[in-house]
Amino acid sequence: MKYGYKKELDIDFADAVEKVKLELEKEGFGVLTEINVKDTFKKKLGKDFDEYVILGACSPAHAYEVLMAERDMGLMLPCNIVVYVDDGKLYAAAILPTVAMGIVENDDLKSVAEEVETKLKKVINNIN
Repeated sequence: MKYGYKKELDIDFADAVEKVKLELEKEGFGVLTEINVKDTFKKKLGKDFDEYVILGACSPAHAYEVLMAERDMGLMLPCNIVVYVDDGKLYAAAILPTVAMGIVENDDLKSVAEEVETKLKKVINNIN
C-alpha cells in the first residue's frame, strides 16, 4: 500500500480498537471521530459489511503547525487510522502523512509530515 502503513493483528477486534486509541494517546493524539462503518452501512444502506472502524486522530500541536503553513490543509485533517477485518484477518492501518501532504507543494509541511508519520507508524507497530 503506497498511501498507508498496515499491520496484521492477532487479537480481538474490539481490543484492537481500544489499543489503537491508547497508543494514539501515548503519542499525543486525540480521537476526534470514530466511525463504525459496519453499523453505518447496515443502518443507512441495509448492507452487511465486515468489522471496520475509522478513527480520526489529531495531534493539536502538529495540526497547528500544518495550518499555519497552509490553511487549506484542513481538508486533509485529521489523520485517519482504520481497524478492520478482511477475509477473516484483522488489520490496523494509518495514513502516511508524507504521501498525503506530498501532493501540496509546500516545503514547510515536509518535516511535520515526517514527524507525524513516525508517530503513526509507532502506534501501529505497538499494537499486539
